[in-house]
Amino acid sequence: MGYLSFVDRFVRSREIWMSILATLLGSGDVISKGLGLIDSMHTSETEAIEAKTKAKTDLLSAYAPFKVAQRYLALMFGFTFVLSYLMCLILFFMERDITQVQEIISAFKIDWICLTIVGFYFGGGAFEGVMGKAKK
Repeated sequence: MGYLSFVDRFVRSREIWMSILATLLGSGDVISKGLGLIDSMHTSETEAIEAKTKAKTDLLSAYAPFKVAQRYLALMFGFTFVLSYLMCLILFFMERDITQVQEIISAFKIDWICLTIVGFYFGGGAFEGVMGKAKK
């Protein structure tokens, strides 16, 4: 038997140990699967970022139906408010009595409802933007 270099001896000893472990544990697949399991237990920084991004995407898709309902309410009450406002303007310039229209607006509190809905609609987006900048 001739002289073996360090690399050859290392490769040969590794093969011997792997065959011994394979014999003890059943097969080489068990060892490779065990090493794969150990590797999968450790999450890299890239994997953590991907997981967080996926969680945020899932959360946004879960909120999608609520955003549609929110837009529908904002449009519905916004349209009612603008229509009431235009009706008052038109009646005022036609020199008609607008007290009945004003009483209806006051009775249904259309102005406060519209202000609240629009405030939550735009205020929520503004709040999220400010908090996003504060976190950075």
